[in-house]
Amino acid sequence: MTGQLTRIDVHQHILPPFYRALLAEAGVTAAGGRALPAWTPESALDQMDLLGTAVALLSVSTPGTSFFTSPTEAGDLARQLNDYAAGLAAEHPTRFGYFATLPMPDIAAATTEARRVLDELSADGVTLLANSNGDYLGGPDQDALWQALDERAAVVFVHPADLPGPAIDGIPPFAADFLLDTTRAAYLLVRTGVLRRYPRIRFVLSHAGGFLPYASHRMALAIAADTARSPLDILDDFRTFYFDTALSSSPAALPTLLAFARPGRVLFGSDWPFAPIPAGQYFANGIDTCLELGQLRAVNRTNAEALFPRLANGGTPDPDHRVAARLQRAAQRSAARFFFRLVQSGNGEKQIP
Repeated sequence: MTGQLTRIDVHQHILPPFYRALLAEAGVTAAGGRALPAWTPESALDQMDLLGTAVALLSVSTPGTSFFTSPTEAGDLARQLNDYAAGLAAEHPTRFGYFATLPMPDIAAATTEARRVLDELSADGVTLLANSNGDYLGGPDQDALWQALDERAAVVFVHPADLPGPAIDGIPPFAADFLLDTTRAAYLLVRTGVLRRYPRIRFVLSHAGGFLPYASHRMALAIAADTARSPLDILDDFRTFYFDTALSSSPAALPTLLAFARPGRVLFGSDWPFAPIPAGQYFANGIDTCLELGQLRAVNRTNAEALFPRLANGGTPDPDHRVAARLQRAAQRSAARFFFRLVQSGNGEKQIP
């Protein structure tokens, strides 16, 4: 890549101070087994300039609002988070967009808030956790929400949460459980026919869809045996998802994703700040190193422009960030690219042709 800001990042998180304080009051100090990272709008812009990101779509990660037992408190927090994100996007219109938070698993409240953010606050889409306190996407009695989102041809960003049940000692949830959580939600959305009944909703699966691309044929056979549907139709449903590359553009995972996904369905994601800058650099350089130019531009930018047309002209860096960021970016990219090649060589893996 050149020194220009070119990427559109569809997987970047925010942690506003008021949200962090509420999490602390509830005893939540980590997400997916990782301590909550530091975050400010300024540090987000710095990270974007270093990584070559033009525009980031911001979202709230797990636990969202689900740590509240009171539906009223969860709904109030969702509105507060969305007003904050809308203000941030308005303050930096060429750098930030956002996926709104919905107070799941309360379907009525989530539907009301979806209408508000999409009709009044110009949200780029909504975030839904794969499961909220054990209630999975694709479960029963969710049609009111799907109907509202389908009427608006909304983008739904599906992000994993902790699995129902205890974590396994020695395996942090973000390392494996998150991938299973996304896979479960994708399976149920297809199994229960949500994608067929509401075809105008565009679903984006985090982290390359978890295990979906790798296990898609196995899962299609399971659904076919259960529903008497054609496995080919089920596979076609699985391929209607969009996928982001957050923590997933490795020499092993990226070829599988690109072989499975429909053309135009793979989007760049960083998972910052939960994924620290070195991790973001490593996986971003997996894309830069392994893809040919046309495919590289598609994953980094044009696929997202097609999904979010308003972002096509975004990405003007703040003037006081530009020079310092360019120098830091060049040095960090060089180091990250060297490390990526070193790991790739050590694993005996070849680059994607």
